[in-house]
Amino acid sequence: MRLASLTCSNTDILHALHATDRLVAVDSHSDAPGIEHAVRLGPDLNIDVDALTRARPDLVLASLSVPGMERVVQAVQAAGLNTVILDPTSVPGTAATIRQVGALLGLPERGEEVAAALEAELAALHRPSPAPARVLVEWWPKPIIAATRDSWVTDLLSSLGAVNALAGRAGRSSPLTLDEVRAARPDLIVCSWCGAKKLRPEVIEARGLGVPVVAVPESGLGRPGPRLIEGARQIRAALDALGR
Repeated sequence: MRLASLTCSNTDILHALHATDRLVAVDSHSDAPGIEHAVRLGPDLNIDVDALTRARPDLVLASLSVPGMERVVQAVQAAGLNTVILDPTSVPGTAATIRQVGALLGLPERGEEVAAALEAELAALHRPSPAPARVLVEWWPKPIIAATRDSWVTDLLSSLGAVNALAGRAGRSSPLTLDEVRAARPDLIVCSWCGAKKLRPEVIEARGLGVPVVAVPESGLGRPGPRLIEGARQIRAALDALGR
């Protein structure tokens, strides 16, 4: 089966399933090993649909994890390509997606293995607390954009025994003023800027909120796939350092 992946999280799933050799086309941000042979299609919000069509994939793994991907999905479907849209918004949803892709590729046992490993390690990182730490995950610094209620981040933090400081705010992400960040009363801020060449937690620290800041690469937190465990480990370490 000839595959195309339009976003990093889908490519990470294929890598975990040992299926990147089936890729014929991939977005330009994907960085999983073993995809050098695949045609690059441009960034996930600006996929070259003509190039995708020329690659002749049997199945396109699309996504709605980033705002604006809807128009990409519409263009791919309008081109008549066989498309599956992966859109997990929680840890259970992410595990289910891994199992789904495994089944689609005829690799159900490997899909179960990868999903179960993610679930087991997250469970091992859980620490119950009478006063769960309030964590704010920042996706971008100017304007400040952070993960809100409907992001997988909310469920990931809950699995660690913490809470999303913006769990009361609808949507997957939201721009915030500094006063709104302050009103969220975070105990920890996670710097996980999407698309940034370098994370600079000192920029957040300079705002004068007096809140600890930890840097977690987007690859380990901004992608609903198997690499979420990388971000979870780093946040767990930061919470442990706070005694939470």
